[in-house]
Amino acid sequence: MTHLKVGDKAPNFSAKDQDGNTISLSDYNGKKLVVFFYPKASTPGCTAEACNLNDNYERFKSKGYEILGVSADSAKRQSNFKNKYGFQYPLLADEDKSVIEAFGVWGPKKFMGREYDGIHRTTFVIDENGILEDVITKVKTKAHTDQILSE
Repeated sequence: MTHLKVGDKAPNFSAKDQDGNTISLSDYNGKKLVVFFYPKASTPGCTAEACNLNDNYERFKSKGYEILGVSADSAKRQSNFKNKYGFQYPLLADEDKSVIEAFGVWGPKKFMGREYDGIHRTTFVIDENGILEDVITKVKTKAHTDQILSE
């Protein structure tokens, strides 16, 4: 779905997190960043994925990674999601889909025979210089950390 590939420069972005703070790609200059896009806060697959990353947060930190979750949910939904599960990383409330579209993860989907537009669950691993190290389109929600940190 996404047009981005390993070696591309990550799209610059700026969006509000669950608390209304503006977060930009430039905030992570010199740091490695995992940006995971998920369809909807508090749904089973998204919860499994976000919890898997959160449960392994120290592993990510020890390898120099920050984590950022993104969906088109409102700040209130993101805040409820983050607080309910105690996520240690911010969730962007990308209601205008500017970040989602910059990364090319919005498009036609099929679910139970119905077609609709939505977010394709995709994760981008960005290096210290803002270059894509990995693009994961076949996300395993319950084992996502291992997909990202597989060495």
